[in-house]
Amino acid sequence: MESVSLLKSRIWPWRVMPYIANRHTFRCGVIVLLLGLGVWIVYATGGTAYAYAYLMLIPVLLAAAWYALPGGLLTALVVSISMTIIPLDVGQGIEQHYANYLLRIAFYLVIGGTAGWLFQSRRRAFLAQHDAARTDQPSGLANQVALGEDLHVMLSSPVSPVATTGLIKVKITDITDVIEALGLEAADELVIAMSQRLCEAIRGGGQVYRTGPDELALVVMDVAPSDLDTISQRLLEVGEESFLISQVPVRVQLALGCTISEDHKIPSELLREARTALLASIRLRRGYTHFSPTFDQRSLESFKLIAQVREGLAAREFELHYQPKICLADGLVCGCEGLIRWRGNGGRLIPPAHFMPKVESTSLIGPLTSFVAQTASAISLQAGTENKVAINVSVHNLADDAFHDLLSDLINQSCLRPDNLEVEITESGLMDNIETARVAIQRIRDLGIGVSIDDFGTGFSSFEYLQHLPITGLKIDRTFVISLEGDERARKLMACMIDIGHALNLVVTAEGVETPQQAEILRQLGCDQAQGFYYSPALPVTEYHDWCRDYLGSLTRER
Repeated sequence: MESVSLLKSRIWPWRVMPYIANRHTFRCGVIVLLLGLGVWIVYATGGTAYAYAYLMLIPVLLAAAWYALPGGLLTALVVSISMTIIPLDVGQGIEQHYANYLLRIAFYLVIGGTAGWLFQSRRRAFLAQHDAARTDQPSGLANQVALGEDLHVMLSSPVSPVATTGLIKVKITDITDVIEALGLEAADELVIAMSQRLCEAIRGGGQVYRTGPDELALVVMDVAPSDLDTISQRLLEVGEESFLISQVPVRVQLALGCTISEDHKIPSELLREARTALLASIRLRRGYTHFSPTFDQRSLESFKLIAQVREGLAAREFELHYQPKICLADGLVCGCEGLIRWRGNGGRLIPPAHFMPKVESTSLIGPLTSFVAQTASAISLQAGTENKVAINVSVHNLADDAFHDLLSDLINQSCLRPDNLEVEITESGLMDNIETARVAIQRIRDLGIGVSIDDFGTGFSSFEYLQHLPITGLKIDRTFVISLEGDERARKLMACMIDIGHALNLVVTAEGVETPQQAEILRQLGCDQAQGFYYSPALPVTEYHDWCRDYLGSLTRER
């Protein structure tokens, strides 16, 4: 199998030529040794009249197995000639008859030729089957099997291992649009055209493999880690170009994940790293990402945490912390946002960013959101505007009947005032299906509970969707607050977003306020509410109530 991989490899043959040369030297040496040893044994045991003469078939069959028909015939000819010079009976000095020479030559040639032809036929069938297994049938490109084998050759060659092999995973993120519009054959045509462009984009070329319906892998030789930036950027530029597919101009978006073979990596490790980097690019919405060992650490920690979430809920390790919201018009506390915290082993707080992104894509989001809603409703039952609580809800909860039923039960059974509870939904999570989101939000609004768009301004390129959603508020992301003090353009953009919210009769909240100057600018621009570290971080419930009391006291004294 290894010899076939080396002989039939589609990758840079000079990389394995020294190994192939050494292998041929070894094989030829073995055949010559067996020939010499066979001649000596036949002669020493009395001559060609005895059974030991048949030992000479061993090098013939071995040559046929290694070198097919040419090897079998050539070795058979050498053996037959060798056998003619050995007497029929060494002890009695009886030479072979002329007719015996011809029969012996014919015998060995028939055996060598037949064996060589059989081995050659079998090898051709095996190579054809092997090539088929290495090829993606719709596109004709090398596939995942070929990629694994070729990486094994490059990274494991005993003579010249390649220590600077770059592997780049390329995903065509919007190929489903091509399939829906033009069909599967057009998608295959696009993949073929893209593979050709990718090879042309790299100086010296590279080998492209199709590893999935919308994925390609590119192997680049002799690259340094710093070269991957240039190469990746060049490949992204290829994706920006239009392709003529089925006579239709098509432009697609690429996401790349890169890694390089350092520290004696094995093929499976290199493939895993490239895949991890590609997933990071998709998750972070980047064009390309290089693999970092910290990815593995975060993934392992995330897996361990996710496995403990359900047990953590049962053990009451989760709690809500409350960050106050300030009404900018009068400076009073007008509510708070309930933020989940996990107090793990040893009492240390585990940041939500370490577990919530993964939890949101699992069935655990249901019980976790249920805990948040029930805990927040307890504080919102208390009197005072500071006890109006907003909770963050995943888009997965919107279409969950159990979540809607929970909100309904909290209102009907615990006497919760609906206007004391607010649901915040991240903007980017709503964009997959606006109509589904509209129906789900309307069900919540029918209960009397307010709904705000969280991280407003970061998740979508158009504000047109706002007129279709029955929301009550906007929360402007902190990224628009940071530059308010020194950037006139940032202030103008903030003013526009506030005006948009007010034009739709929405309550506008700015999050991430960290300085009094930012708070004052927001007040002057007409923003309704603000929250951030300038006022207070998120606090446990007892500390939150203490803070509200102290804040109200200091505000009264100032006035």
